[in-house]
Amino acid sequence: MSEYQYYEFQAIDQPLDEKAMQALRDISTRAQITPTSFVNEYNYGDFKGSPMKLMEKYFDAFLYVANWGTREFMLKVPLRLVNFDLVKEYCGGENVTAYKKGENLVFQFISETDDPEWEEGEGWLSSLITLRSDILHGDYRCLYLGWLYCVQMNDFEEDEFEPPIPANLDNLNAPLKNFVDFMRIDTDLIAVAARNSASTTVDQAIDQKALSAWITKLPIEEKDEILLRLIQGHDPHLGAELVQRYQSTITWDHRYEADKTPRTVADLIANGKMHATEKEQRIAEKTAKEMARKEQEKAVIREKYLNELAKREDQVWRQVEELIGTKHQSDYDSAVRLLVDLNDLGIKIKKEKPFQEKLQCVREMHNRKSSFIKRLNASGLG
Repeated sequence: MSEYQYYEFQAIDQPLDEKAMQALRDISTRAQITPTSFVNEYNYGDFKGSPMKLMEKYFDAFLYVANWGTREFMLKVPLRLVNFDLVKEYCGGENVTAYKKGENLVFQFISETDDPEWEEGEGWLSSLITLRSDILHGDYRCLYLGWLYCVQMNDFEEDEFEPPIPANLDNLNAPLKNFVDFMRIDTDLIAVAARNSASTTVDQAIDQKALSAWITKLPIEEKDEILLRLIQGHDPHLGAELVQRYQSTITWDHRYEADKTPRTVADLIANGKMHATEKEQRIAEKTAKEMARKEQEKAVIREKYLNELAKREDQVWRQVEELIGTKHQSDYDSAVRLLVDLNDLGIKIKKEKPFQEKLQCVREMHNRKSSFIKRLNASGLG
């Protein structure tokens, strides 16, 4: 199997300058480099740079896909805009970690499989990139899902307790669903975890009236400073910072189901397996019911057909002789199908003996047509 590796970096907060682009060009002469991106594919050889160092210095997001089953995803956010104590609870496994890099925090998610399928890396990063904004606005669902993947990969002891469960774990948006697919997270495990997740709406998350009142109470000097920062445009996270400042003034526990008892890793794994078994049973029952329904429909159609066939039985016997007389293979098939129908009709109207007598006559009359006789025997009428 040929080798395939895909590397993609994205700069979001600060575009690359000419010096940075030249430094990246020195690392790879074949890469596609723009002021906001670095993309390279390898079918032989390896990337000469360090993704973590490039994230620390230039980029805000990174994605890696290899055809031997390795996937990696990284996001960089300002450390001041995340709850680091809470983040540490989510990022303590071997496959999901958070690294302090100066004034920033880099999240690293790694997924491995022993049974890889060939796929391209292009398109994955764009489908995941908004998770960075979600984290900056206090939505840590992707971090909890990453923790669940670590549970799936046996990164933790069975008696360890789960971290706080973010709200709306049972209502994942498109980027989070893509994250689940990218990381190959067990959906049964997610379903079990979501049972303890609170349900909120956007209006519950940010009370617009309360936010407006908070803004009104800000000192004039502080508002002027905020406007100046906005006009200068040097801080892309001003909005997220202000929302977090507002959130710090109110009780914000409804993002997490605080009244639920944390479950252990062993509880989640056991309940995940039980959920998978129950789901398989439901699918099997649904499949069985659907098959029974289809069989019933077929039986009704067959009954209607045989009732109609009874009205023209003699005509069908003549049709059988005509089809056999052509000596065409396809007509032999048609003749045998009609004989099967006539057999079923004989059983239905309790005239099996007359059918067998007529069939024996057909067999004797055409016993030299080996191809026809072979088909007749194969049909079960032999």
